[in-house]
Order: sequence, then C-alpha cells, then structure tokens
Amino acid sequence: MRHRIAVMAATATLAVSGLAGCGGGDDDKPDAGPKQTVLQPGRPGEPNKTALLGPSQAKPPTDAEVKFVQMMIPHHEQAVEMSVLAPKQASSTKVKALADRIDKGQAGEISVMQSWLKRMGKSTAGSGGGHGGHGGHGGKQDPHAGMPGMATPDQMKQLREAQGAAFDKLFLQLMITHHQGALTMVKDVLDKGTDVTVQEMAREVQSTQMAEINRMRDLLEA
Repeated sequence: MRHRIAVMAATATLAVSGLAGCGGGDDDKPDAGPKQTVLQPGRPGEPNKTALLGPSQAKPPTDAEVKFVQMMIPHHEQAVEMSVLAPKQASSTKVKALADRIDKGQAGEISVMQSWLKRMGKSTAGSGGGHGGHGGHGGKQDPHAGMPGMATPDQMKQLREAQGAAFDKLFLQLMITHHQGALTMVKDVLDKGTDVTVQEMAREVQSTQMAEINRMRDLLEA
C-alpha cells in the first residue's frame, strides 16, 4: 500500500511540474488531452499515412469529482484521528500494525488530494482544518455528519476513552463502518468523471479499503 501511495504522490508531483512548465495565459486551463497516432491506409497505389488524433484540450473535472476529493479529505482525516490512538490504547499488535498502515496511507492520500485541489484552483476548506471536526467542540453539530461511515462525536469520545481489548474491538468496528462509507463515496464517482487523477484516486481507495475491511473482519473473528 505504501508503494502505491508513493506512486500516487509521484504522479501528482509530476503533474504539478508539468503545469509549471506551461507558458502563456493558459495557466488556469487543464492540460491538453492525450493524443494518439493512427495509421490511415492510402488509396490503391499510394503509401499509407499517419495522423495525430485526440482532443485538443483535456476536459475539466466534473463537479462530482471535485466534491468527492473535497469530502474524502475530512473522511480520511477522521480515519487518521482514530488510528493515532492505537499505539497507546490498543492491546493487539496486529491492530496497532493495521492502524499504523491506515494512518500513513491515508495521510499520504490526503496530501495528494490537497495538491490536486490546489492545482485545479478548488477550495481545500472541506478538510476541517486538519482536526476533522469530529470531536464535538462546544456541543456544535458535526459539519460532516452526513458523510457515509463517519463516526459520531460520541463514538469518537468512547474510542478515546477505551483501553486494551475494548479499544481493539471498538476501533475495528468503527473503522469497518468508516471504510464502508468510503466505498459508498467511491461508487458514486467511479467511472463517472473525466479526470484521470481522480479516477485513479478512487480506485486506489476502493482496492485498499476493501482489503483492509477483510483484514479487520478477520481480526474481529479471531
């Protein structure tokens, strides 16, 4: 998983570098779309010719893709918020190892998503300022409560107070629900957009979190 995150981060870095090298007044426009060289058969007795076909400019990301990235950031932030509790509160070394992978993996994906939003000139304000907005400050309503799979402020409070085997069980239960919510969000955007980077992000979330759900179910049943 870390290797895939590194590849995603490198891809995002290369994409940003490519934009920086574009001159003129088109800095706010998407890069030109991929072109393809095709062979055009000539008329009888004439040689074949080649032609360069493809869109002159890539389509901008859809509103659904932008919203997906903006909302996935706070969704990931809560997973990180849950995972960083494990080193001191979990009793199972396997739960600790899983939490460490989730922490590092989703933190890396957050960076990629934030970079993409900035490159597209879109707001990253949906990230909740880095704390996820899930702690229940002053009794205010959680602004991300409507997102699939999100733990409630009360559930987060219970997790922060849990220790040992009780923490292990609650962490796994909440994280399975959290990952299932992410898969719901992925399903809504996957293959319905135009941006290659977002579609790759969505597939990465899908494959990684499906595998982690299976792992967490095994740990619960052990």
